[in-house]
Amino acid sequence: MRNLDKYKGVIPAFYACYDKDGNISPEAVQALTKYFVEKGVKGVYVNGSSGECIYQSVEDRKIVLENVMKAAEGKLTVIAHVACNNTKDSQELAKHAESLGVDAIAAIPPIYFHLPECAIAEYWNAMSAAAPGLDFVIYNIPQLAGTALSMNLLKEMLKNPNVIAVKNSSMPTQDIQMFKAEGIKERGENGFVVFNGPDEQFVSGRAIGADGGIGGTYAVMPELFVKMDQLIRENNIAEAMKIQYKADAIIYKMCEAKGNLYAVMKEILHRMYGLELGSVRLPLAPLAPEDEAVVVEAQKMIEAAIKEL
Repeated sequence: MRNLDKYKGVIPAFYACYDKDGNISPEAVQALTKYFVEKGVKGVYVNGSSGECIYQSVEDRKIVLENVMKAAEGKLTVIAHVACNNTKDSQELAKHAESLGVDAIAAIPPIYFHLPECAIAEYWNAMSAAAPGLDFVIYNIPQLAGTALSMNLLKEMLKNPNVIAVKNSSMPTQDIQMFKAEGIKERGENGFVVFNGPDEQFVSGRAIGADGGIGGTYAVMPELFVKMDQLIRENNIAEAMKIQYKADAIIYKMCEAKGNLYAVMKEILHRMYGLELGSVRLPLAPLAPEDEAVVVEAQKMIEAAIKEL
């Protein structure tokens, strides 16, 4: 049986890193990777939603992953999201990820066209077959992908032994419980992992069965999520919830901005740690002048919450 402990914990979603011309910055990718190593998180989830993957080319995503692996130096669990809106490009990214030695690949379902579940299963299995030495993570985010992971589709995918986890970003925590129960049924108590996706329910998701979390806001406040993870493992849910409320308030504040959430968080990382990650790629909205107050207040809230740990 596979040892899945390397997936259990806090895994920040990696941000897209651009230079002043809006191209992928290898230097910024490496700097952000080293930041995560220093913060003591379990791993990173690369080229997913937070990595603005649908606005990047295959070559862009290869450059990002290559530089993450170079800077991580084996100190992080690396999950590479490889889904593109066609199977051929997805397989190319899967092969590339395996050649670099990542721990797992992951994929959302194809977006835009509503495909039957048999076609989604073929799409995912084709990616997995292109990188047969890697674990495979299903990424369930129906509010954006337009397709939800059903229990029948999960059962079909569990016929593939490389499918070891679901990154669940649907809002109902019940989904975590159902996916976890089915995984245990097919693979045994320690044979399947479910990641909590919505950052605002990290504690509740873990309490109902998630083994860890992958989240887009972890990067600006990893200390809070690492501490929550520790408290959950110590069965101290009450103290973990106090930190969850603080993290949620920070998230709600950042979401007040006119600019995209990732633009806000990259600016906060720049101000707090000097990380030069650029803005966001159009058509995502960059920061607007009126977002200054939101950035300043969110940074103050993050710093205060960290100080209170």
